[in-house]
Order: sequence, then structure tokens, then C-alpha cells
Amino acid sequence: MRQALALCLMLGPAAFAAAAFAADDGHHHHDHNMSMDATGMVMNDNRTRLPRDCAEISQDVSLTVYAGVEFAADYPGTVFGLSEHIYRAPPCSRITVRFVNKDQIRHQWMIHGLPRYLYDAGMFHLEAAGGHEQTGTFIVPSDHRTYLVHCDMAQHMEKGMKAQLKVGMGDGDLWAIPGVSGDFVRDSYRSTD
Repeated sequence: MRQALALCLMLGPAAFAAAAFAADDGHHHHDHNMSMDATGMVMNDNRTRLPRDCAEISQDVSLTVYAGVEFAADYPGTVFGLSEHIYRAPPCSRITVRFVNKDQIRHQWMIHGLPRYLYDAGMFHLEAAGGHEQTGTFIVPSDHRTYLVHCDMAQHMEKGMKAQLKVGMGDGDLWAIPGVSGDFVRDSYRSTD
């Protein structure tokens, strides 16, 4: 632990994190289905295991999502952005996301609220190092629901990297989605618009 702290102080936190990330080239974590290399990470990739309430895959959906500062320009008060802020898919669909990072810093595309018996911590997670891309797949359950999508890097979500996935008809809009719903000050996490 002392050696890691000394290396972090010597290199600086960003260089230390990059070195640690690069050192894990091609490492796979089978307990939560994670693969990682110097270009990024895919966590909870699932192409075949169906949610309990789905008899079969209803449709294959492909999304290409771009991340970067250029996508924040249309939304005052934001710094980072996603190329789209609302995605749609039918219930029981298999969704493949190609996440392209156009910035030179790390960004993530995370979705929460998936079944925990299929996805560790109930999430699917892509992370792309600056200038790289990652692709992964997940399968959604049969309910009509709106899922939170965001970047979990410090302050990235608060500065504009937030979206929603509506499965089926969804169950409303989430708050503070750029171009979709109002700001962060809400009594509830759901929009009342």
C-alpha cells in the first residue's frame, strides 16, 4: 500500500491511474463479467442470459453513442455531453452499445436498475479511455420502464452526461436529462412535466 501511495504521489493521480489501468491489459473478472484493457472496460456484458420474465429476445437493438465536450454546446451550463439523451428499446430486447469517446479523458456509459440476478449491482457499464471506444451488450426485462444512463466519473453526470433508456413505453422521464426534462431541483427523481 505504501509503495502504491508513493508511486501515486510521484507520478500524480492521473498518471498513476493510467499506469494501473494499462497494467491490467486484457484482464477478465469472471465474478461480474468484466473485461478491461488500456482502452477501457466492459462490465456485465450479457448476450445470451435472458431475464426471468422473457421467453426469448424480442429484438436486437444497436446504439452508437458518442461522448465529448462538443455534445454539450447546445445545453447551457453543461461541460460534457452525449450525442443522444434518450434511447428506446422494446421489452426483452438485446441492446448492443458502441460507446465512442471523442475527448481525451475517460468517459462512461452506465445504466442502473437492471435485474441483480443477471447484472452485478444491477448495472451495465462501459468505460472508454480518451479517444477510444468500447462495445458491450445487455438484455432488458419485459417491464415498461425508464432507466438512468450516465457517466460516473466525478462531476461528469452533473455537467451534462446523463440520459435515459425507455424500454417499451417507459414509466416517465427522469429529471435533469439535457433536452428532455427540467433541472436537478426536484422533490422526486421523476419529472412531473
